[in-house]
Amino acid sequence: MSTNQHGHWVWYELLTSDPDAAQAFYEKVVGWTIAVAELNGESAPMDYRILTAQDGVPAGGLMKIPDGAPMPPAWLGYLGVHDVDAAAKAIVDEGGTLYMPPMDLEGVGRFAFLADPQGVHFYVMRGASDEPSTAYQRRSLGHCSWNELIAPDDHAALHFYGTLFGIVRDGVMPMGEMGDYTFLKSSGGDEPFGAVMRQQPNQPVPAWVFYFRVADIDVAVETVKAEGGQVLMGPMEVPGGEKVILILDPQGAVVGLVAPAKG
Repeated sequence: MSTNQHGHWVWYELLTSDPDAAQAFYEKVVGWTIAVAELNGESAPMDYRILTAQDGVPAGGLMKIPDGAPMPPAWLGYLGVHDVDAAAKAIVDEGGTLYMPPMDLEGVGRFAFLADPQGVHFYVMRGASDEPSTAYQRRSLGHCSWNELIAPDDHAALHFYGTLFGIVRDGVMPMGEMGDYTFLKSSGGDEPFGAVMRQQPNQPVPAWVFYFRVADIDVAVETVKAEGGQVLMGPMEVPGGEKVILILDPQGAVVGLVAPAKG
């Protein structure tokens, strides 16, 4: 988990009720190699597992939901910031909620766990290293390829993330009664990293939804079903010549998968 520019996604993490079962599911569905993290050449003091993509580069992490934590299994993202303490204060000042105050993890960095004013959970982080993060890679297998924000008020979300993280609009795709699908770009970014859309009646929880890249969406559909997951949406073709699905893993976490559409 290394640092990146302010407002860029630097890490992704699955909090799950059953790490062993989740590992078996995602190894088959996404193709990750998953192993317990090491710090200074030794196993980490807690059961934290690294999701390594097909290019041999870490794409995220997996851990058990802490005992007593009042939350279901979920995928969460880390936004890079210059100063974790200042960012956490600014988020609370804007109406957000602080769930885990800033803390340091030796060799990894400083981070805090919060929610934006509309209840969307995420982390902010300043990594211990100044090397760019490798977790988000738009077109690499096994990496997060798209970050989609589902918010009750998409305009308020644009203001919040723009003011605090420098995230800006990069075009709009009108969707009729569903509102606009507004593409998002990080400050200094060359292309959109995701989008924001208004929460629909069939989307009960506002959240950041992360789409990880797989080789074949039809194979992914069959693998998800065979391994005990559910396909909630799709396959659906999206702009850019790609297909996506939204799935529920066997422990109840929602995540997306994306792959090129077949000729």
